[in-house]
Amino acid sequence: MTQKTEDTLSWVQQRGGGALADKMGIEFLEFSLERAVARMPVFGNTQPAMLLHGGAFVVLGESLGSMSANLHAGPGKLAVGIEINATHTRSATSGWVTGICTPIHLGRTLTTHSIEIEDDQGRRCSTIRITNLITDRPGIA
Repeated sequence: MTQKTEDTLSWVQQRGGGALADKMGIEFLEFSLERAVARMPVFGNTQPAMLLHGGAFVVLGESLGSMSANLHAGPGKLAVGIEINATHTRSATSGWVTGICTPIHLGRTLTTHSIEIEDDQGRRCSTIRITNLITDRPGIA
């Protein structure tokens, strides 16, 4: 059964991205099984040289990939990250960065997503890949 993008975006907005995503200022813009998009401000997420912190790129990527995996997993299931890697190819110093998450593999027990993060000028800043393990949600038999 295919869900409407509006329904899945509503799902992620109601569920929330978690306390860390909130602190980082992450905003979910689009959300479906085929594609998820979120953005994050550079301001407030920089390292001492005023460049977006590499870990901030990873937080945006993991937020998108894990939320996408949980949508795929469905009710009574939990997707948890088991591997993530990132290649940073450009820094960002102002504005917003936007992550676009697409599935590579959507299986019964594993998912893998690719997240491309761009700056406001559409230049690739980071490429992230995350694999999630799907398991039963604790407390659900």
